[in-house]
Amino acid sequence: MTPVRLLIWAALAGAFIPVMAILNGRLGKSMGEALHASVILFGVGFLFCLTVALVLTKSLPQATDLANAKPIEYLGGFIVGFYVISATLLAPRIGLANFIVCAVSAQIIISVVIDHFGLLGAMVRPVSMTRLVGIGLLIAGIIVTQISDSTSNSR
Repeated sequence: MTPVRLLIWAALAGAFIPVMAILNGRLGKSMGEALHASVILFGVGFLFCLTVALVLTKSLPQATDLANAKPIEYLGGFIVGFYVISATLLAPRIGLANFIVCAVSAQIIISVVIDHFGLLGAMVRPVSMTRLVGIGLLIAGIIVTQISDSTSNSR
């Protein structure tokens, strides 16, 4: 797959995040319990991942594959669960845009730290002034968004 197609795929995945957050919040309202909606979301996600794995690889992980992994490598599942529960509970309370702005800004900041220090086995990519300026602009955006919301909510 070409680099451009990979970037388009990544952008599409990112574009679905706010859609997922709002739909999961709506599902929580429909069900009467937001945490139950997260459980359903993971069930649907599991079935989707299982189907894609079977179609693309024609196999499933074996017990030996699972045993070879280090315990910290399973932490990603906890992190995804935390994110989905957070999106389900917070997006309706603080607004979808505020939630996504905060989440994406934090992702970028942590990504730069991971890249700079090569944490968790990532390739080292030293931080640059351009990246620092970009992060500063994101943080400024969060502040402006929050000020804008607090001003309009006080009227």
